[in-house]
Amino acid sequence: MKVFLVLDDSPVIRKVTSRILTDLGFTVVEASDGVEALEMCHHNIPDAMFVDWLLPTMMGLEFIEEFRKLENSASTRILYCTSELVIPEMTRAKRAGAHGFMMKPFNREILTHKIAQLELVDAQQDAA
Repeated sequence: MKVFLVLDDSPVIRKVTSRILTDLGFTVVEASDGVEALEMCHHNIPDAMFVDWLLPTMMGLEFIEEFRKLENSASTRILYCTSELVIPEMTRAKRAGAHGFMMKPFNREILTHKIAQLELVDAQQDAA
């Protein structure tokens, strides 16, 4: 089973995202800040990540940059999530190693579609 790291400081967003990802067949691990997530990744590199852009201790972009320095991190698919459409920030995230972007708020259908775009689930997989 693929491991998906959900990195967001909001317990509600982590819970909702984790539920959807679990329903899609992922093993989900959660972190509330970048330092905690990096520590987790030092022990086990996830297959994919949901990374919020605005985090305590380090911004999502900084987390991605630090994560990509880890050995074996290149194959991890990263979905960068933001509540504001800031093109320069999104461009920097793409250059740092993000594979896709998603705006908040989102629902099951949107998240499932984004995960399919990352080629982590079948695009036709039931979102219910």
